[in-house]
Amino acid sequence: MGYKEEFEAIYLEKIKRDGAAELLSWLNSTDFFTAPASTKFHCACLGGLVQHSVSVYRVMMEKHFDPAADNEESFAICALLHDVCKAQFYKKGTRNVKNEETGAWEKRPYYSIEDSYPYGHGEKSVFLIERFLRLKTSEAIAIRWHMGGFDDSAKGGSFAISQAYEKYPIAVKLHLSDLESTYLREKGTSAIHRK
Repeated sequence: MGYKEEFEAIYLEKIKRDGAAELLSWLNSTDFFTAPASTKFHCACLGGLVQHSVSVYRVMMEKHFDPAADNEESFAICALLHDVCKAQFYKKGTRNVKNEETGAWEKRPYYSIEDSYPYGHGEKSVFLIERFLRLKTSEAIAIRWHMGGFDDSAKGGSFAISQAYEKYPIAVKLHLSDLESTYLREKGTSAIHRK
């Protein structure tokens, strides 16, 4: 089973909220399932965004799900959809790179950012999701702050992020799962294509 198929299987099993079918249909109309997760850092490859989304879901469920306190639908929504803002965000191109072995210049594919709707990161994901389905406050907060201190608006010390993590444990769980997935589990997926 590929990442797209795994994403859809989890999504269809766990997310039953009104508007879920329409959101999935919209995702299929974008490049969400073929886009990279980044330009050069993690999962910077075809299908990297869906790979990353599934990986974050796996980490959240394996390490942070407490059946007595947590909700499976909320975990699926937060993990699978936290980076919806990256759909229609990357542009594939080519650039010349010197081959170190031969000394010849070769065209290599790469991704650049072309953000047609520059609304921020987490808040953009919340906005796009809520066009189709209503998020619980805890889910919206978790998705909004999943980048933690890496979010531009958190730089300089924000009380909002501290309050979010204190009040909504799912926000901490999503942030930790995103970090582990990005920096520990997705190593070796940073090239647009590997030889």
